[in-house]
Amino acid sequence: MSPRTLADVIPGGVARSVALVAGGAALVGLSAQVVVPLPFTPVPLSLQTFSVLLVGAVLGSRRGAASMGLYLLAGVAGVPWFSQHQSGWAFASFGYVVGFVVAAYLVGRLAERGADRTVLRTVGLMVLGNLAVYAVGVPGLVLITGMDLGKALLVGVVPFLIGDALKIALAAGLLPATWKLVGDRR
Repeated sequence: MSPRTLADVIPGGVARSVALVAGGAALVGLSAQVVVPLPFTPVPLSLQTFSVLLVGAVLGSRRGAASMGLYLLAGVAGVPWFSQHQSGWAFASFGYVVGFVVAAYLVGRLAERGADRTVLRTVGLMVLGNLAVYAVGVPGLVLITGMDLGKALLVGVVPFLIGDALKIALAAGLLPATWKLVGDRR
């Protein structure tokens, strides 16, 4: 059987899946600490979303969502690995963290169907993943901060669009190139 995701190239069965799920959560936790606080928004700029989307694409829908679910649950339980060493749920960007589970599943599902094999399709995959994060994150920002939707879009989406475009471009080069390196066995 040909690999559906890059994680399927690695041998190991169940042990591999458990290690990859835990590793994906740890990667996102580490990338969340690469933060640039922006004075005009309660949502910090970090590498989290990029890592989440890569985890989804590489691990696939089930392992990707499980990895982000582990990240979410461990953080809510007190592991300080959300951006700026936060934990719990009462902070402005918590909705985005919940959106990571949805985004990882969506990106993983599309990657399982080969959407990470070409540059153009990877761009589409990553745009959809970012939209999934925003679709949950912005309403969360509204609920937690009490700001209106227009303000939430202004401070919770607009400042991040250029960074998103750069991360999407990086992923669009990285994922198809990695498939070429391991040999597209689909």
